[in-house]
Amino acid sequence: MEQGQFAANADEADAGWWRDAVIYQVYVRSFADSNGDGIGDLAGLRDRLPYLRDLGVDAIWLTPFYRSPMIDGGYDVTDYRTVDPMFGDLDDFDAMMTDAHALGLRVIVDVVPNHTSSAHVWFQAALAAPPGSPERERYMFRDGRGPDGAEPPNDWESIFGGDAWTRVPDGQWYLHIFDPEQPDLNWDLPEVRAEFEDILRFWLDRGVDGFRVDVAHGNVKAPGLPDVGYSSKTGRNQRQSRLLEGTALPYFDQDGVHEIYRSWRQILDSYPGGRMAVAEAWASTPERLARYVGPDELHQVFNFDFLHATWTVDSFRKVIDTALAEATLVGAPTTWVLSNHDKRRHVTRYGGGEAGLRRGRAAALMMLALPGVAYLYQGEELGLEEVLDIPDELRQDPAFRRTGESRDGCRVPLPWSGAAAPYGFGTGGGWLPAPATWAGCTVAAQDGVAGSTLELYRAALRLRRSEATLGGGELTWLQAEPGVLAFRRGELSCVVNLGSEPVDVSRYGAPILTTEALDGDFLPVDAAAWLKPVRLG
Repeated sequence: MEQGQFAANADEADAGWWRDAVIYQVYVRSFADSNGDGIGDLAGLRDRLPYLRDLGVDAIWLTPFYRSPMIDGGYDVTDYRTVDPMFGDLDDFDAMMTDAHALGLRVIVDVVPNHTSSAHVWFQAALAAPPGSPERERYMFRDGRGPDGAEPPNDWESIFGGDAWTRVPDGQWYLHIFDPEQPDLNWDLPEVRAEFEDILRFWLDRGVDGFRVDVAHGNVKAPGLPDVGYSSKTGRNQRQSRLLEGTALPYFDQDGVHEIYRSWRQILDSYPGGRMAVAEAWASTPERLARYVGPDELHQVFNFDFLHATWTVDSFRKVIDTALAEATLVGAPTTWVLSNHDKRRHVTRYGGGEAGLRRGRAAALMMLALPGVAYLYQGEELGLEEVLDIPDELRQDPAFRRTGESRDGCRVPLPWSGAAAPYGFGTGGGWLPAPATWAGCTVAAQDGVAGSTLELYRAALRLRRSEATLGGGELTWLQAEPGVLAFRRGELSCVVNLGSEPVDVSRYGAPILTTEALDGDFLPVDAAAWLKPVRLG
């Protein structure tokens, strides 16, 4: 493929496409299986690209498809410049890219810079080398504490539970903020920085339009690796990592990460067509989170507060106001996320069943009316719930082994068609079991069916593209009854009924899209509507 072929041919005036795009997350392993081995792959994704075009999204974001032992779903990488055989090969990637661009879809890929797999050639060399060697300097090896070094170097805990340190046979310890098979890299080493700059260029040269930066806040650790001072061992907290909100942690959000992303921005800007990067970052305050974006750093940062909002006007209003204010300060768009591969699906978070689905549909219409960028997670357009009853022996999330918590329930393969699992995902079943209740949720079951969740998303995305005031632009809050959230975007008003009684929405205009049928002029409970003024004459 010619370097940047799609982007170079794009109108440079469209280089800011990422400011109001709708981006669809593809969990590659669970999207579509082309060869019947029960695992989604790049060829399967390629076959289903027309579905994503017809859905109406602007871009797709692919979770890691690089060579990996798959201890953590591909976020444990052994080779950042090749495709794992379970997903295909580089030719499959290039073919998928060519088709995606031909369909008008941009492609964003994950990059995982905080850690590698323990099977990576660098880490294997580090284990074979003595303490103090250049090979070990690429990672975070340290001597232990205590008379014989038998205690970890500090009190840091893994995000997946337990100590963040593992001892090797010669007595030293290495840091892994996640699984022991995901050793943290030493970003103070110029060799590490140069390696990832080259990795970015490798994929940019293949035409990718951007990167989602995994654990963007984690690369740099505080000098001296100081203790946090409290952990599950002290009994002061169940999980140390949950203290991030409002608390500075020495292994997250250190000021030094911003130097890395300023360097990356220069690389991105050297390619045509609006190449971009979005940070998966957590910080102790909204102000610190906003530092990851700007003209000289990354283009976006995920706003996870929206995902955590409760089903109340006050909660959503606070989250939206805060996000828009912080985005304005740095001149970047905010991002809105309801679900992803790490969090319980929002239909289930909102109560599950019919009530959860109604709320999930309403939240989607609210999200798609907000200024900025919307990220969709595969399957939310089908109204899928979290699968909560996966047998323990089939779960593959490494966090499950250490904490009992599992993210597998949102990663079950997509249902495409048919009355029984695996619902058209592939001919060989699926790597996780799909529930019998999904027969009515398949793409085929909803395609063309008025009122289905799939058709609701399609209609909303069509209107978002055709209504000039959606995507970018200003938001104006409107006075509304208690329990009702209402705002205006140009001529279009979005009204969400989070209360306990139907509400008259006639004063906002005529409905152009609703999540539930109106009863006369009344919007039902747990429903949303887009409305425009009625023009007389």
